[in-house]
Amino acid sequence: AGCEKEPSSYMWIYILLGNLLRGIGETPITPLGISYLDDFAKEENVPVYVACLHTVAMMGPMFGFLLGSLCAKLYVDIGFVAPGSITITPQDSRWVGAWWLGFLIGGATNFLCAIPFCFLPKSLKKPEEAKKDKTLHGLLENMGAMGNKHFCNSLKKVLGNRMYFTFLCCSLLQFSSFIGFLTYKPKYMEQQYGQSTSKSNFLIGVTSLPPVGLGIFLGGLIMKKYKMGIIGAAKFSFITSFLSYAVSLLHFFVGCDSHVVAGMTVSYQ
Repeated sequence: AGCEKEPSSYMWIYILLGNLLRGIGETPITPLGISYLDDFAKEENVPVYVACLHTVAMMGPMFGFLLGSLCAKLYVDIGFVAPGSITITPQDSRWVGAWWLGFLIGGATNFLCAIPFCFLPKSLKKPEEAKKDKTLHGLLENMGAMGNKHFCNSLKKVLGNRMYFTFLCCSLLQFSSFIGFLTYKPKYMEQQYGQSTSKSNFLIGVTSLPPVGLGIFLGGLIMKKYKMGIIGAAKFSFITSFLSYAVSLLHFFVGCDSHVVAGMTVSYQ
């Protein structure tokens, strides 16, 4: 009876609010960063710079999985209990890793990385050699979204662009599948292949994310070398995405024998 506790913990609210604030803080980086590169860089160099931005963004989850692998090896109450009093190992199903340690390390790193942004000037002068008639600027201007138009009206016209809307839907599908892969693949490795949480996170961080980051960077170099326009970039994206999905179908042929469970897969005898 002394081990029973009422489900009265509200700690999840702090995690929810923390992730909410983190999302608000991370939102401006990608749209403002890409817009800045598009406005201040030479047109032929923009694909490489954007590729570098996304490649660095992919390194974050990679180090996150490696950090999670390290934290999962530590007991959840590390620092509060004597190490000698822990009688279970990470291979035990009752083991809970120090999940909270990653939040502290990640939060402190984010805070330190945000300090240099405080020293940026309020406005930046546009270089004279930068091309004024940018694709994004021209697209918005042609649709009448520039000036004093209302935000909702501008958003409606942007979403009314068939090419942009198609690209948006494609991106949503790609990110949904990628996030699902990263979320459930470690659990699958734990259940089907008997790996620990620490080793599963380590393998995902090493094998899944670096190739994606490398591919993004190589894609930017290829676009710069061949000076692809909108149509050329769309064809290039279609071909590589189609080949990626074709290779991904091979996952359906990968598996292992079912576990032998008495009464389910085999008889009790």
